[in-house]
Amino acid sequence: MTSSNSEAVWVRNLEKRFGVFIAVNKISFSVNRGEIFGFLGPNGSGKSTTIRMLCGILNPTAGEGSVAGHDIIKEAEAIKQSIGYMSQKFSLYEDLTPFENIRFYLGVYNVRPEQWHERIEWVLSMTRLEDVRNRFTKELPPGWRQRLALGCALLHKPDILFLDEPTSGVDPVTRQHFWDFIRQLSREEITVFVTTHYMDEARNCDRIVMINEGRIVATGSPADIIASACPGRDDADLNDAFITLMSH
Repeated sequence: MTSSNSEAVWVRNLEKRFGVFIAVNKISFSVNRGEIFGFLGPNGSGKSTTIRMLCGILNPTAGEGSVAGHDIIKEAEAIKQSIGYMSQKFSLYEDLTPFENIRFYLGVYNVRPEQWHERIEWVLSMTRLEDVRNRFTKELPPGWRQRLALGCALLHKPDILFLDEPTSGVDPVTRQHFWDFIRQLSREEITVFVTTHYMDEARNCDRIVMINEGRIVATGSPADIIASACPGRDDADLNDAFITLMSH
């Protein structure tokens, strides 16, 4: 299996073992460029392990794959410079201002100094944080801090954005605004790879892979997965499909 120009991510027979425990069991899937791709599963299903392999953090035990045109085994460091990553745990410095956090991450991502001013203003404008650029980050509401974290993940203009439960613990209105922003990124040809436990959010994905106990149990659009998992049930939603598939 080789990557085509339309694929931002592909893996084949990807496996990760920890001793005798198989965390990820020979999974294969691909993600199209500009797609909002959902990767769903219960805790302990292998989601985080898969993401860490795709982000160049963990070496696979077996299998092959590519992220942003880079081999996941041989080019892990190149992958790290080609992607943005936002974890569910707030990762910015609360005793710094938004401006200072952005400046710090410009250095982390090795953005050329002559581009710093333009990137700082771009992120502050995009995240609508211009008016609070010099306030301590810890003083900002959770949704604003979340926007800042997402902006910092985009500073080096990555091809692919990995979001690991990005809306955990924020209110429904903030979640809606966040997803409006994700759709905007997708329109700009940025590929978004997202995990979430909110099934209403997952309906925003173009395609979904569901994983359980290290194996893929469903692939397709949200509507296709619902129809396949809950045949004959017009009232079924993605939550019903998830429960059905994870209980098998």
